[in-house]
Amino acid sequence: MEPLFVWLEATPLSTWLRESPSLWAFPFVLILHTVGLAFFVGTNVAWDVRVLGFSLGIPLEALRRYFLVMWAGFWINAFSGVLLLLAYPTKALTNPLFYAKLALITFGVVLAFRIRREVNGLGARADAPPTARMLAAVSLVCWIAVIFAGRLLAYTCTRLTVDFPC
Repeated sequence: MEPLFVWLEATPLSTWLRESPSLWAFPFVLILHTVGLAFFVGTNVAWDVRVLGFSLGIPLEALRRYFLVMWAGFWINAFSGVLLLLAYPTKALTNPLFYAKLALITFGVVLAFRIRREVNGLGARADAPPTARMLAAVSLVCWIAVIFAGRLLAYTCTRLTVDFPC
């Protein structure tokens, strides 16, 4: 893996992201990642909270349109996440927490699809089935874990770059 890290860190994009004093480099990518997180996870949390029985005045069917917002946030995060990975590939790819975060995101997306399928066709009915409520509770825990894992990535690395330990 070491040659891959050396090659990635030497690419012009990686060097620019890591070393540029421009606000359009690393700081902008971090801001983009945070905004994507707000749309992606925020939409999931709103959906989960409603399925759990809060805000019963909002029909579940009315929240369906926010899946577009969720997917927009997902793709913003995927794009900005790849850029963050390119900026510090050694830092991310040598940290087991990075892989845990990716697994949790995958699990969260699977849960979102399962919950959507469980409540499909309920229309204006105020309550979600017990299975959907249980999945929504697990989903909330999952998204909290994703946020914690992502935040902890900044503090749990053993190597920042190939030649520089944390």
